[in-house]
Amino acid sequence: MQSSTESGFYRRPPFEIVNPRGKSPVLLVCEHASRFIPEELRQLGLDDEAAREHIAWDIGALALAEALSARLDATLLVANYSRLLIDLNRPLEAPDAIPEHSEIYPIPGNQGLTAAARQERVASIFEPFHRQLTELIDERLEAQRAPRLVGVHSFTPKYRGETRPWVAGVLFGKADAYANRIIGGLRQSGEAIGSNQPYVIDPLEDMTVPVHGDERGVDAVLIEIRNDGLRTPQGVETWAERLAPWL
Repeated sequence: MQSSTESGFYRRPPFEIVNPRGKSPVLLVCEHASRFIPEELRQLGLDDEAAREHIAWDIGALALAEALSARLDATLLVANYSRLLIDLNRPLEAPDAIPEHSEIYPIPGNQGLTAAARQERVASIFEPFHRQLTELIDERLEAQRAPRLVGVHSFTPKYRGETRPWVAGVLFGKADAYANRIIGGLRQSGEAIGSNQPYVIDPLEDMTVPVHGDERGVDAVLIEIRNDGLRTPQGVETWAERLAPWL
């Protein structure tokens, strides 16, 4: 039976800041870094295999974000909870902010969720994360250090049976000049690099780019790397080396 509240479940801090004194203008964000779900929630009813899959987190994204932070001397904001609890790159009004289904998987622990339990996730995870991101941007703007906001994500090689041809994609709204510089640089390899592929930024479905970037006049992009390229330390380092000069 679903508890009417989840008070006390969220003992882990909602985020971590890596390299808080980083000197780079790049501000890295990894909203889907973790697959952690509090033990009391019993993996939201998922089996072990599903709870390790892409539905719970972006596989390899944290390792890549950390490698980029080190290469660029950039501050990195890392989420500490699974996006299945609440998606930090979704507005609260989005239907899948707390998903009842994800791809082929039903999420039993999110079905019939009470208003109190939903609000506990908002207050414990969503609001502190976005408050911290706002503060990091504020600090840079006040110091006249215009930031470049970069969300680090990964995507699956196949989606609903369809093979995705891109090895990476860059998603953007208003920051087309910055995005196209990154896309052009990555395309020098001759591989397929998506421009607003495999996803499109939508203010009704995204937070990082439209809210923290476009609405504030800050250059903002999401980097999407196909996750079969991030499953080894060498793959992560290769992508960090490729991306760093263009960010």
